[in-house]
Amino acid sequence: MSYEPRPDDESSPVTPASVTVVGVHADGSLAPGGASVLASCDVVIGAARHLELVSSLAAGAARRALPSPLRAGLPGLLSETAGQHVVVLASGDPTVSGIATTLRDLVPASSLRVLPGVSSVALARARMGWSAEESVVVTLVGRHESRLLREVAPGRRMLLLTSGAESPSVVADLLVAVGHGDATMTLLSDLGAASEGRDERAVRDWLEASGCPPLHVLAVECGDGAGPAPARSAWVAGLPDEAFENDGQLTKRDLRASALARLAPRPGEHLWDVGAGAGSVGIEWMRAHPTCRTTAVEADPERAARVRRNAAALGVPDLVVVEGRAPDALAGLDAPDAIFIGGGATRPGVLDTCLSALRPGGRLVVHGVTLETEALLAAAYAEHGGELTRLAVETTAPVGTFTGWTPARTVTQWSLGL
Repeated sequence: MSYEPRPDDESSPVTPASVTVVGVHADGSLAPGGASVLASCDVVIGAARHLELVSSLAAGAARRALPSPLRAGLPGLLSETAGQHVVVLASGDPTVSGIATTLRDLVPASSLRVLPGVSSVALARARMGWSAEESVVVTLVGRHESRLLREVAPGRRMLLLTSGAESPSVVADLLVAVGHGDATMTLLSDLGAASEGRDERAVRDWLEASGCPPLHVLAVECGDGAGPAPARSAWVAGLPDEAFENDGQLTKRDLRASALARLAPRPGEHLWDVGAGAGSVGIEWMRAHPTCRTTAVEADPERAARVRRNAAALGVPDLVVVEGRAPDALAGLDAPDAIFIGGGATRPGVLDTCLSALRPGGRLVVHGVTLETEALLAAAYAEHGGELTRLAVETTAPVGTFTGWTPARTVTQWSLGL
């Protein structure tokens, strides 16, 4: 197994002649082909327990421990093994939330080889009797645990890759908070080893759990009737306004759905949410796909903190918040594939900066409620084209003993696709 070649980078550090990543199972057995590679390598890199397991198979090789922190220490370690044949040991399948992904960015593709073992995910599915098609894998190793909340829905089956003995209680606390205390959570420990264990309980019974085996996978099955209403669990744009903590600076549901339809999130793309308010547009952009990214720009510190809380509560804690005022706060940010301007469009330089920052094929949506912003957007439409729309939303409210329509403030929306 190998990765597709990447363009050569003349600035890349000196690397080993070859790097083979070998999967190690919990019982000490190696991925097919692993023993012969170890017998002929110059250097073996791995965790202490892995190095001990293969000591007799790589008797003539130098042994090096994996650095900590891993990502920061690996380049230096690899440069010390320049010109040598290196084996890196990793648990199970190194491509499943493993070191192979990190090495891919540090070693030329032509020099990198992966011999995968059976992953903990495959073993967990086998133990639970779940197929790949009916379950989802969520990686929480080195990530904020609230990432799992994006996946929570009635009837959902999740395999959570976690680390640390405290993970089950942290996960349980998050699930109870969103109404899934009666869901079932199974701790599958030391998968594939003689010490393999299984502990199945209701989620609420894990709240005070302690002393859990650190090497485990958590299998969560949400009940059909448990948890938040389907509307709050949906990935389609337009979550209820009540899903977001806000101080009134919120792009409301119908307007948000309209904006996101035009922003058209695609896997791996990056959004600038300028004048983020409560962060609702950027949050829903990230909920559209796990690889979507958002940088929310907000000048008010209290609102910036609120955006972070909303992002965590809705399962996208990796959303990046930049505290500052556009256009100055936009300098140096990763180029966007789409931009939403929910406030501050009339500030000098904001619109021009955003237009010039968009990647080819990018999309821009701007909302305005004042005459000044409307005039700006009309001029931009005349110059650049796109789509100019006025959105008027009315909702019912009591009028004495009757029911009548209450109009919200009309919003002018300009959208442009490059």
